[in-house]
Amino acid sequence: MTRLPIAVVIPTKNEAANITGAVRSVVDHFAVVAVVDSDSDDDTRVLAKAAGAEVVPYTWDGRYPKKKQWCLDHVHPEIDWVLFLDGDETPSEELVSELYRIFLDGRPVKPAAFDIPLGYWFGGRRLRHGYTIVKRALMDRTRTRFPEPDDLDAPGMGEQEGHYQPLAESAHRLRAPIEHCDLDPVRTWFDRHNRYSDWEAWLERNPAVREQIRVAKSRQGQIFHRAPFKPLLSFGYAYLVKRGFLDGRAGLDYALAMSFYRWQIGLKTRELRLQEAADGAGAPERTRE
Repeated sequence: MTRLPIAVVIPTKNEAANITGAVRSVVDHFAVVAVVDSDSDDDTRVLAKAAGAEVVPYTWDGRYPKKKQWCLDHVHPEIDWVLFLDGDETPSEELVSELYRIFLDGRPVKPAAFDIPLGYWFGGRRLRHGYTIVKRALMDRTRTRFPEPDDLDAPGMGEQEGHYQPLAESAHRLRAPIEHCDLDPVRTWFDRHNRYSDWEAWLERNPAVREQIRVAKSRQGQIFHRAPFKPLLSFGYAYLVKRGFLDGRAGLDYALAMSFYRWQIGLKTRELRLQEAADGAGAPERTRE
């Protein structure tokens, strides 16, 4: 079978539960499959190699570029096109077919990047409604670059680029999805989003950096950022407007989880504001009665 002229790059950190399925889903269709691993202490590297992937060790130096841009700069630079997958993601058969039509029809590929919808799984069920998540996962590295906002002092993200899209000269949205099916326990979702909310709250108190990132957010993210009552709005949008209730208990759980995530951001932002005020005024002395 002719392979797609695309390097699949899978950034990982302790993805032993998922990595075998991720690698096997792409190893027969793409020119290169590279797992870029950040010192996993489980069997991620062994399993990835056994499934047919090349394993590339990665250690972040605390500066830019962060992990994905580092991959664009260093992992098989002879191949222009890169598809980023998380360790718990697999391209659908329909997406692979769509990519064959685009890349093997003999014509130049005009867009610099492709936005791909996620088939999102939560609580063991594939969600058909609710939030529609789209990410810029496929890009021509010669025409695309991740932003470098002044957020290196921010908590929560570390080596990962934050919740923003890579900047591209042009982008086109594909129809078929990447399937995002995490086999880890649901507590890992809450652990990740607890960290992410630290970063989001820090941005709220650093508006200049937030503005640097705003231009790289999805249009939906830009609009939602300006809205009041975010936890309630988040739940109403996902569960009612986007009919998350049709996904049964999983749809309710996911709408509540995302609403809780927005609540965390708001609460942590208020906590930071109070701490900044206390630091500015000096810590009040405690008095004995």
